[in-house]
Amino acid sequence: MKASVLFEQGKPLSVEELDLEAPRAGEVLVRMTASGVCHSCLHAADGSWQGVPVPIVLGDEGAGVVEAIGPGVTELGVGDHVVLSWAPTCGRCHYCVIGRPNLCERRLPGRGLLPDGTTRMSLRGRPVYHYGHVATYASRTVVAESCAIRIDPAMPLDRAALIGCSVMTGVGAVINTAAVLAGASMAVFGVGGVGLNVVQGGLMVAAHPIIAVDVKPAKLDQATALGATHGVDGSREDAVAAIRRITGRGADYTFVAVGDARAMSQAVDALAPGGTCVLIGVPATGATIAVDPRPIVTGERVIRGSSYGSARTREDLPRLVTLYQAGRLKIDELITHRYGLDEANQAFAALAAGELARGLIVF
Repeated sequence: MKASVLFEQGKPLSVEELDLEAPRAGEVLVRMTASGVCHSCLHAADGSWQGVPVPIVLGDEGAGVVEAIGPGVTELGVGDHVVLSWAPTCGRCHYCVIGRPNLCERRLPGRGLLPDGTTRMSLRGRPVYHYGHVATYASRTVVAESCAIRIDPAMPLDRAALIGCSVMTGVGAVINTAAVLAGASMAVFGVGGVGLNVVQGGLMVAAHPIIAVDVKPAKLDQATALGATHGVDGSREDAVAAIRRITGRGADYTFVAVGDARAMSQAVDALAPGGTCVLIGVPATGATIAVDPRPIVTGERVIRGSSYGSARTREDLPRLVTLYQAGRLKIDELITHRYGLDEANQAFAALAAGELARGLIVF
């Protein structure tokens, strides 16, 4: 099968013909239809995130059709349409049984391995690693059964691909992690692929106002089209002052959908008393933020993380499909450009330049 392979961080990806082992127990083989171009993959490719194992097939957001199943697979069959989830769940560990499966202890973040600690891809006998447990920049991939979520076959698979990461992460941060109440004020720092879905989440729960903050005016226009009530150009004005001017006391909720430490500090400063700052983006390795603890204590402000939108993938991903089909969730509008597998480097260049809401690799 063909895949776009990263052999060295900071160097271009290369399309290679890889050997793919058949699925083992509890695994399925998926023929990919489309993969989103995610900022986390860009961070892995350009070296912002250090320690990524290579060679590796990137991609943590995609959808396709099940072509083969391994022994013991009971929930899926050949021909099923699936969205891929980068967060495997075992259903038995502490976090799975308390209802937080996105924190499953079988996850092996950053190691490029399937949950059993091995790989299924190789090149001339050398193991090739799987990014995010799913490795979606490939024509075919083998994943754990829990990483392939069956969806309605009427759902277009190219749109479904984005539900696997950016849509779930953004919408889920609002409705699951923060549980934003109707009428609460929100500010979203960084309105790229994930941030635009945070905006959509705010619209779903009737938050008001929904303030988009970015340094690129075109992204603010996109955010307005998806439900933002205000746009703040962080390159031209003080974002914290602007948020306080719009809300009167600061935002009830702020979301940081970009891996930028400065934006994180601003999002904390922009909180109203009793407010919650939700950190979604992951900065470069070693980055830190400076926070004055006094306003946190005296104003009972909260800083919390959101991993994968606190997803319960088997429930939430099909629900997002239903919302798209009902016209309540916009996905077509997120897709800025489509690429072939051999154009992954161009997709990364466009993403780094801020030209994409979401790029899509199609097979």
